[in-house]
Amino acid sequence: MDLTAHSSGAESPAGRAVSAPQTMASQVMNHVRDAIQGGEMSSGTWYSVYQLSEQLGISRSPVRDGLLRLEEAGLIEFVRNRGFRVVEPQPEDVADIFELRLSIEPPAAARAARDRSEDELAEMKNIAAQMQRAVESGDEATFFAWDQLLHDAILAAGHSRRGRDILATLRTHTRLLSDSTVRRFRSLEQVHSEHLPVIEAIARQDPELARAEMAAHIRATGLLLLRQNVLKRNPELDERAAGTQADAIWARYTSRPEKAKA
Repeated sequence: MDLTAHSSGAESPAGRAVSAPQTMASQVMNHVRDAIQGGEMSSGTWYSVYQLSEQLGISRSPVRDGLLRLEEAGLIEFVRNRGFRVVEPQPEDVADIFELRLSIEPPAAARAARDRSEDELAEMKNIAAQMQRAVESGDEATFFAWDQLLHDAILAAGHSRRGRDILATLRTHTRLLSDSTVRRFRSLEQVHSEHLPVIEAIARQDPELARAEMAAHIRATGLLLLRQNVLKRNPELDERAAGTQADAIWARYTSRPEKAKA
């Protein structure tokens, strides 16, 4: 489960839009994120809010809103009347986010297995089918939009209203701090296959299995993103050394240390 989804215009089985059209603040966030990842913006340099506003053709108010959200995600430092500068993301930021997700999503999956209705289960299965269609068409953006809806549906079935709000923020932060693991580390089909045991456990109304399968999925994604972040910050490392370093960081941040699979 990666967090790189953009608006696809599709609707969920419940009739909800997959994602809303980009707001101006979201456009600012995506522009700055892409500029950072593309090397056009670098850490330590101060950038002008006014120049960014002119460059994007967006008024300063939504530009500031977008920058404040980027600051909340830890990607920039924003100082009024001075501008903003890039803060280099740390691998520990990724580990911290996924430790929070491990505390929210596996218990919610267990409750969903215990309490889900037939309609809620049908929605999860329909979303999984939409994900499979996106796999077959190679539509990564649509795939991850449905991915997000699936996790949201599981949280809803698990009565985790506050967890849904927190997870939405964490997913935004993850997307801003890291790239997708798809293409370098795994395929869309592999990501899709990680969700199926969770849905099956919920269908069987097996809370402990649902908890374990969700935890395994989140750990797998978190460790891959962490390894990717380590490699980005330390390009001299090979994959094995990066994996060892990622394991050590993961163990410091999670309550149930896991070794990355080869």
